[in-house]
Amino acid sequence: MGSGLVYGSMRGSLRPEDVVPRLRGRLGRPYRFVERCASTQRLLGEDDPEGAVVAADEQTEGRGRLGRRWLAPAGTSLLVSVLLRPDVEPARLPELSLVAGRACAEAITDVAGLETEVKFPNDVLVQGRKVAGILAEASEGRVVLGVGVNVSQEAGQLPAEARTPATSLLLETGREIDRAELLVALLERLERRYDEWLGAGDG
Repeated sequence: MGSGLVYGSMRGSLRPEDVVPRLRGRLGRPYRFVERCASTQRLLGEDDPEGAVVAADEQTEGRGRLGRRWLAPAGTSLLVSVLLRPDVEPARLPELSLVAGRACAEAITDVAGLETEVKFPNDVLVQGRKVAGILAEASEGRVVLGVGVNVSQEAGQLPAEARTPATSLLLETGREIDRAELLVALLERLERRYDEWLGAGDG
């Protein structure tokens, strides 16, 4: 099955008209989409409100933890950044990587039907292989959560030198996963986990 066949179709499109009508919560408002950028995290500005989301088909300077590069062919990944402004002690902010990792793992299970596990602090694994990564960057009370999910890469399109072997949802399920559906599920799960996390600090 050629994963390139769906790139131009509306199925799996991350354009606003294909995502915003399906949103079920407050995350993703406002929502912006770009075909190509250096990094979605850089497109969220100081004045953007909590819940602002930017998605892209391709990142030319995507980064993982410890400055590792996160590159993928255009249209094969879910690449998204979410802006949060949690009113919590700064010492709690690093916990958001795990909050987002759990939400991402749950969304993948919901949409793709796969068993997932979160590898501390920021990877989501399927059968021991990395399918997603989280990068949280905090500054002055705002946190930008960057999420990258391997959706439709075939074996030759994944990094061979990664310390943790990589996989994609296509390789694990044998079918195309709708990126918009996955994004909507991710934002819904993240909102729920985030609100629980905020509430846990009130006790």
